[in-house]
Amino acid sequence: MGRRDVYHRALAAVQVRHNDVVKVALVAESFLPQSNGVTNSLLRVIDHLTARGDEAMVIAPESRASEGPVRYGIASITRLPAMGWPGYRDVRVALSGVGKISRVLEEYEPDIVHLASPFTLGWTAVRAANELDLPSVAVYQTEIPSYADRYHLAWGEGILWNRVRNIHERADLTLAPSTYAMRQLELLGIQRLRLWPRGVDAERFHPTKRSAALRTRWAPKGEVVVGYVGRLAAEKRVEDLAALVHLDGMSVVIVGEGPSHEKLRALLPDAHFTGFLTGDDLAATVASFDVFVHCGEVETFCQTIQEALASGVPVVAPRRGGPIDLVDHGQTGFLYTPGHLDELVGYVSTLVNDTELRENFSTHCRVSVAGRTWEKVCDGLMDYYAEATAIRGERPALATDDVTVPRGLAWRPSDVASVKARHTRAKGTD
Repeated sequence: MGRRDVYHRALAAVQVRHNDVVKVALVAESFLPQSNGVTNSLLRVIDHLTARGDEAMVIAPESRASEGPVRYGIASITRLPAMGWPGYRDVRVALSGVGKISRVLEEYEPDIVHLASPFTLGWTAVRAANELDLPSVAVYQTEIPSYADRYHLAWGEGILWNRVRNIHERADLTLAPSTYAMRQLELLGIQRLRLWPRGVDAERFHPTKRSAALRTRWAPKGEVVVGYVGRLAAEKRVEDLAALVHLDGMSVVIVGEGPSHEKLRALLPDAHFTGFLTGDDLAATVASFDVFVHCGEVETFCQTIQEALASGVPVVAPRRGGPIDLVDHGQTGFLYTPGHLDELVGYVSTLVNDTELRENFSTHCRVSVAGRTWEKVCDGLMDYYAEATAIRGERPALATDDVTVPRGLAWRPSDVASVKARHTRAKGTD
């Protein structure tokens, strides 16, 4: 029997079980009560597993002051001893070794180990999964090595990229959220690589959520509202918004919390700081913006951009990382050259001063996210769980190039070859 025949036989067996109850161990570098892109994606995955009748557990660092739930929906939460990251105490770093993680996984007996944005805990967990011969899917969500320069640790960037490579080489399958992130990992030599973007709740984030009361508070003279949503931290470059302060007829709104909060208040004294928002409050806030600006240059995806688009709000963001896939330059917003704040100012000024253009972009924004539901995205994840299980059954003999597995998402590339072709075309844009 040839290698391809062995693979398809293994995959067929997995697909028979694909409709049965699946037990998933979700290993997260952060989880509730901390809210971020990693946590929010995991919550949507757990919701999907719940709807399917599956089972799940979350393994995560203990939260600050031991806060946070012990369950979320069907998922029990196992907390591991952790310490705060210096200078950013809400970021928790798990301290447990491979032996501890192995015991937790052995007791739970999962069918698949899902590594969410693996780095510290994920490095321990992927080795534990390999030790137990459990299939694993590693979801690349955070460009941690590129944070080094922003935190004055540029000397460590190479070491951090080496950690990323070591984790994803050991996982059975790696999922990246954007074509830019795919190309990053390909250049590291990562194989068994697939594209898995994010869904958006287009019912919650909707233009009809626009609030006249909020706009009166922020823009009493009818100013154009320019907003940002996200962590207030060095890697987000929120301080770049200070380049906009000389524009007339504009009001700046900043949503979020983080270690840069006080610095930003001093730098942008006339801006409106809302603090951290979620749910319907966040949806109403985003829909009440006229322009959404995101200055972070190390975004693997950038979910807040998708939420702005679903809310009918044009976006200005750097031409790097996830925004390249999300923002249609000249249709739903503008992409500026990273570091070129003159371009940022020029594009924001254009949108502030041209009401007709903003309204035209707004219509295209909503259309651009049509069909990007979490249900479709998570259906695709179940396909990837099945593929990783089949690959685990054949490693190390199976070569990645020997396999082609159907995909569940019509709006993503159907195989690695098509992704590589897109990367080649995109090289001149970043």
